[in-house]
Amino acid sequence: MEHPRNGRTVNQYKLMQKVVYRLSLVLFLLCVGCKKQQERPQKKEVAQLDLQEMKSPAKAMSSLPHIVSNKDLTLLSWVEAVNDSVFTVKYAQLQDGEWQGAQTIIMGSDWFVNWADYPIIAENNGHLWSHVLKKSSKGTYSYDIQMNVKPRNAQEWTTGLALHTDATPTEHGFVSVTPYKDAFFVNWLDGRNTMQNEVGERGAMTLRAGVVSVAGKLVQEQELDASTCDCCQTTSAITDNGPVVLYRDRTEDEVRDISIVRQVQGQWTAPKTIHADNWVIKGCPVNGPKVSAMGNNLVAAWFTAAQETPRVQVIFSDDGGEHFSDPVLIADEHVMGRVDVLWADEETAVVSWMESEAGKAFFKVMQVDRNGTLSTPWTIAVMEGSRKSGFPQMEIEEGTLYFAWTDYTDDTSKVRTAKMLVTALATE
Repeated sequence: MEHPRNGRTVNQYKLMQKVVYRLSLVLFLLCVGCKKQQERPQKKEVAQLDLQEMKSPAKAMSSLPHIVSNKDLTLLSWVEAVNDSVFTVKYAQLQDGEWQGAQTIIMGSDWFVNWADYPIIAENNGHLWSHVLKKSSKGTYSYDIQMNVKPRNAQEWTTGLALHTDATPTEHGFVSVTPYKDAFFVNWLDGRNTMQNEVGERGAMTLRAGVVSVAGKLVQEQELDASTCDCCQTTSAITDNGPVVLYRDRTEDEVRDISIVRQVQGQWTAPKTIHADNWVIKGCPVNGPKVSAMGNNLVAAWFTAAQETPRVQVIFSDDGGEHFSDPVLIADEHVMGRVDVLWADEETAVVSWMESEAGKAFFKVMQVDRNGTLSTPWTIAVMEGSRKSGFPQMEIEEGTLYFAWTDYTDDTSKVRTAKMLVTALATE
């Protein structure tokens, strides 16, 4: 039977209608798909444009940056090499969103300068604190923690103050410090028990802490854990209950997960694992955790390679670290760790980490909510994939994120910095 208008059969006409309909549907879906693909890069491009590189106060041959923010004051410290054996520690203050001129804290030629155990700076109501690692013998890994303080209104730094009370030529380092009342809470890894005794035995690395006055006097020193991982960074915060310290622990079976110790009503709790990754490793991975506190709310980030699966995780607590939620997976596969984490508000944190691919390292950042919702991960910088890149830094002041990292170009290192609004990381 033919169609009355074009001579085609009805079946041919119906077949043509089906073909036209299907082609129209495919074109429609392709258009929608193209529109979505166009929209996503546009959003990513806007977010990347919001990242503004800042004029760094550090000169060439600078490295090992550290950023700290205490309410409305943000400081950046770093190390500059004068030559192969002489170094200076410098710092700069953030004002109106820009770094001011560099100031020198101390210069030395007998320091232990290490890519993972770097000098840091802290501030409390106008009082400044910093530290360096000074060699205590000809041994490669024997060095002391020496403090530098600059009380409020002082014109000069007082340098070379001893932190720990032992005189053993062993390792002391991986310091974390935070303002505490009218002083500073300081903790560190202490190797005094690793001295070989008369029968050839050595003890374990320990975790110790104390309160340091603004004049640089150590009080209330105490051992917090008698056996820890040797060279992972420690991290600390002040909750409504008191100080907490997170660190990589070490059991007799070489399980090296992240533990917490808390000061509650003036007493320190026993070490407790924040999450049982069960990472068994016979050497130190040189990859410590980071913690941030807001009242009794804690957020912690860490790296693990348990079950041969490298990953970065974040975990929350609303009772000062007594209990923790289930961890949130941030990234896996190519992760290197080297994490940082901050509270953006009472429900949201910002986490940074490093990934490695094709010999390059990628400094990344993401927002994570308490319920586990993740934002798009953004790349802040592409760096050298070796240890030279160190540990990138991140801080937040008045809704703006500030970043610092070490850039290596043509065998020359330089601390670079950038900033972006926290709102650019908003979850989708």
